[in-house]
Amino acid sequence: MNVGELLAQTVPMARTLNLEFLETTSERAVVRLPDQPDFHNHVGGPHAGAMFTLAESASGAIVLAAFGDQLSRAVPLAVKAEIGYKKLAKGVVTATATLGRPASEVVAELDAGGRPEFPVTIAIQREDEAVTGEMTVVWTLRPHATA
Repeated sequence: MNVGELLAQTVPMARTLNLEFLETTSERAVVRLPDQPDFHNHVGGPHAGAMFTLAESASGAIVLAAFGDQLSRAVPLAVKAEIGYKKLAKGVVTATATLGRPASEVVAELDAGGRPEFPVTIAIQREDEAVTGEMTVVWTLRPHATA
């Protein structure tokens, strides 16, 4: 099972919005939100909450792809998120997430006993490739408690 399938299976909100995980690697994650009238806002585009969930899901996909091998010793958690809506979104929108720090640095900090934080940046685009929103999610790898 790939990361996108895992998220679609384990995150009910991703299933509710019918998110499509197009690419999930440790370098980038691409997730699409189909155009669905049930999730439209007052101007006929995707609701802001749906776009937030789309972008956050893309960030979670890249985090799992980059740090899935660390799950036995740490849990990834979103610490904070900031989103800016730049242009009117209509139709299908796609979120592309990238890590803001090299994964090797994050793992080295975890190896040294720290609780690393790292940003994931996400661009939300319409089908014409216009950027309609930008989001940054700061994630952490919280080490499991030891007995």
